Amino acid sequence: MKRILIVDDAATMRMYYRSILEGSGYQVHEAVNGIEAMEKFLQEPFDLCIVDVNMPKQDGYSFLSELRSRDISQAPALMISTEAAASDRTRAYAAGANLYLVKPVKPDELLTNCRLLLGEAKP
Repeated sequence: MKRILIVDDAATMRMYYRSILEGSGYQVHEAVNGIEAMEKFLQEPFDLCIVDVNMPKQDGYSFLSELRSRDISQAPALMISTEAAASDRTRAYAAGANLYLVKPVKPDELLTNCRLLLGEAKP
């Protein structure tokens, strides 16, 4: 079973993503900021992480940059944010995101992009 880490400070967003992903057979874990997410990554590997940008203590950009700089098992990262400017997208990719989506994200859009990053996309 594929393991997905949701990194978002908003409990409602974590519950929304969790319900969609668990309903599709994924094992879901949560972190409320980049620091907690890094602690989880150092303990065990994940197959995918879904990362918010704006979070307290450590934002999504800093978390991904730090994750990518470490010599640990890496996972594709889907960054989802309310920030819609081209500069936000560029900054996300520079930090190590594999895909960038702008909120709100519909359930089918979330699943399609997660499957793509997990190598499960159907043609």
